[in-house]
Amino acid sequence: MKKTETTFNPSDPRPDGRQNDEMRPLKIEIGVIERANGSAYVEFGNTHAIAAVYGPSTVHPRHLEDPLKAVIQCKYNMIPFSVGDRKKPGYDRRSIEISKVIKEALEPAIFVEELPKTMINIEMEIIQADAGTRVTALTAAAVALADAGIPMRDIVSAVAVGRANGKIVVDLTKEEEDAPDAVDMPLAIMPNSGKISLLQMDGDITPEEITQALELGKKVCMQIYETQREALKKKYEVKE
Repeated sequence: MKKTETTFNPSDPRPDGRQNDEMRPLKIEIGVIERANGSAYVEFGNTHAIAAVYGPSTVHPRHLEDPLKAVIQCKYNMIPFSVGDRKKPGYDRRSIEISKVIKEALEPAIFVEELPKTMINIEMEIIQADAGTRVTALTAAAVALADAGIPMRDIVSAVAVGRANGKIVVDLTKEEEDAPDAVDMPLAIMPNSGKISLLQMDGDITPEEITQALELGKKVCMQIYETQREALKKKYEVKE
């Protein structure tokens, strides 16, 4: 039997009706966990994450202490009911990998050298998942760090870009991630310097598509950055 090739029409709308360069509705709330030094809640459409920051504090165990800089510890986790098929509770291999990726994306933005012999703990929980969980958690963690008063060079802003149904799009949903030609590219930047602190890719893509995806992702990250700034200003603005 002859195999039928899947064809895509670039003019077709995305499954949820968005434009290619349009992210899902973004919501950011600051200071949502009273007992944390800093915290944030972020929604990218149907993907919801909460992040809490504890520290700077004494390093435990002490052998992890660095006399020259702060030690950053990140923990990313998806709670069991965050996905349709109930996830097994606790950290797994994917959680450990994403925790490491997020730590490496955030650390360049933090003045770790100003906080020697201390530890900063960042806890992230995915409450509801519809793709883009790592960039949602990363976006939440960045503003939670600012809320905690951690000295930072910049706030990190993140979004997923990639290809789905023949088009380069931003902020993919799970449906788009499952498209036959899907390519997922989590991207994070430090907006004031323009430096990329995270870039991953799952799938095959042409150099031209990478360039287009990066341009689109950076543009949307700047929009996310403005929302992060407004959320922080809203919490700390002086009431007359």
